[in-house]
Amino acid sequence: MSKFFVNSENISSDSIIITGEDVVHIKKVLRLNSGDNIIVSDGLGTDYHVQIQKIDLHTVDTKIISSFKNNSEPPVDIVLFQGLPKSDKMDYIIQKGVELGVKKIVPVITERTVVKISNNKDYKKKHQRWNRISMEAAKQCNRGIIPQVEYPIIFKEAIETLPNNGFRILPYEKEKSQGIKGILKEKSNSKDIFIFIGPEGGFCDREIELALKNDFNIISLGPRILRTETAGVVVLSILMYELGDVGYV
Repeated sequence: MSKFFVNSENISSDSIIITGEDVVHIKKVLRLNSGDNIIVSDGLGTDYHVQIQKIDLHTVDTKIISSFKNNSEPPVDIVLFQGLPKSDKMDYIIQKGVELGVKKIVPVITERTVVKISNNKDYKKKHQRWNRISMEAAKQCNRGIIPQVEYPIIFKEAIETLPNNGFRILPYEKEKSQGIKGILKEKSNSKDIFIFIGPEGGFCDREIELALKNDFNIISLGPRILRTETAGVVVLSILMYELGDVGYV
């Protein structure tokens, strides 16, 4: 059944109004009509089974049949701090990160970041596209929320934004002795996990030193050096498996 997200102000006690680009998608792409059923989410963890009542030019009016808590969100809140990659790799990273259960994605500018965004207009365009990709991925994989993609931030500032009680992970190709499974034993009951992934050129020594000073767990992902668009997906997949979110019935 097709899924859509709406703002909470579009939801009343017995009806939901859908607006924006989803109206065109419902009419022109899915070719739905009055009487058809869809799923609508408030983006805050509640889903609604609704029936379409009327389709106008700019709105779709629906009647609520039932509401229920979305059960697809993971047991931990994972924020992915991704070193800003070249080309359209960020699109792939966002899509797969949302599918795997990440709560938020923060693009990070490091010393070895190659890509340059020339002005604020470029930043705004990329930011809007990234969040559209996140929303579409959230629909596809039945998320209860739409993970937010933030504006790019400098590595040092990213570290300074972290709360004191989160669990911090940074894969580094020069680390040889410590892996993810081992450090998860030390995680205790922390609900917040922060993953830092370097860009194509990896992290520099100064950045690793800064991470170590700020209580990061520096880990190895094995004997092979992974691409930046692969590393985050691997870390998320391992974490979700070890935490019982994927691979379990």
